[in-house]
Amino acid sequence: MSGRRPTRSLIAAAVAFLALGVAACSDSGGSGPGSGQAGESAAAQSRQSQGESRDSSPYWVDPESDAARQVRVWDAQGRSADADVLRRISERPVADWPAGDDPAPGITNAVRGAAKDGRTVVLVAYNIPHRDCGQHSAGGAADADTYRRWIGSFADSIGSAPAIVILEPDAVPHIVDGCTPPEEHDERTELLSEAVDRLKQQPKTKVYLDAGNPAWIDDPAKLVDPLKRAGVDRADGISLNVSNFQTDAAVKSFGARLSALLGGTHYVIDSSRNGKGPLSGGRTDAWCNPTGRALGTPPSDRTDDPLLDAYLWIKRPGDSDGECRGGPAAGTWWPDYALGLARRAKT
Repeated sequence: MSGRRPTRSLIAAAVAFLALGVAACSDSGGSGPGSGQAGESAAAQSRQSQGESRDSSPYWVDPESDAARQVRVWDAQGRSADADVLRRISERPVADWPAGDDPAPGITNAVRGAAKDGRTVVLVAYNIPHRDCGQHSAGGAADADTYRRWIGSFADSIGSAPAIVILEPDAVPHIVDGCTPPEEHDERTELLSEAVDRLKQQPKTKVYLDAGNPAWIDDPAKLVDPLKRAGVDRADGISLNVSNFQTDAAVKSFGARLSALLGGTHYVIDSSRNGKGPLSGGRTDAWCNPTGRALGTPPSDRTDDPLLDAYLWIKRPGDSDGECRGGPAAGTWWPDYALGLARRAKT
């Protein structure tokens, strides 16, 4: 499982630059959109004038996300229909994945934005040493002490703000599937356990340890011991289906089984791209930029399930999983893929 880490790429900067340039050229009087409305469609203007929003969750929506920037570009270019479709992503909260070198700037920006809106910020800590076993999202902290400092900065930057932290996608499942060498297991679970304790020092931070998905680790019992060693009993729960495409029903069934083995642990589901389930046919790298997928259940803490705390968009819809099926490098914004996800969404 790879292609996790969304980053602010040069492409995102280019998108922002293009938006400014096109908007400036468009603002030339006449019957076109005026200043501050760079090409917004009538539908979008109507929705804003009526105070409507696609998001009714308690989570923060980043107004400067790659999707939001792309909407502005397409509006300015006259691609109003595509822009409206992409608002299915840009107007909903997605997790922020702070940088591996210094998480503070990204978290500080997100926390400030969320505070202004009275929302909870959703963050992903993804910097464990030997990350992703050297695959598409290889990297991570250079060593254990570097990681400890990074997590400390991560937690300090949250402060007293309400936050949800998804802790280290893949880290525990890679212990179970054998991808992480045995000699690294003890250090990894120790670092995860310490990270849980450090993050929980922040008064309004909830922490969910990642536990993979049912298509990856088919027997949830295999996850119990490493999750316990990683501090799941002191966390708020586990996260499931991060960056994957398993259906809500399949993940809830798996989550209920794993929860029972852990004494009633709660969980959250990444529903960002599972609207049509996984790619069929057992094809190679089915998790990596599969075709024909769709946005899933919108982010919400209303789940009608006492064990399921929230549906979250943890993977940023539209960020590439890696250089497969024509995609750019992992974490790079891919507007065509994002548009396809949004077009095929039910809501």
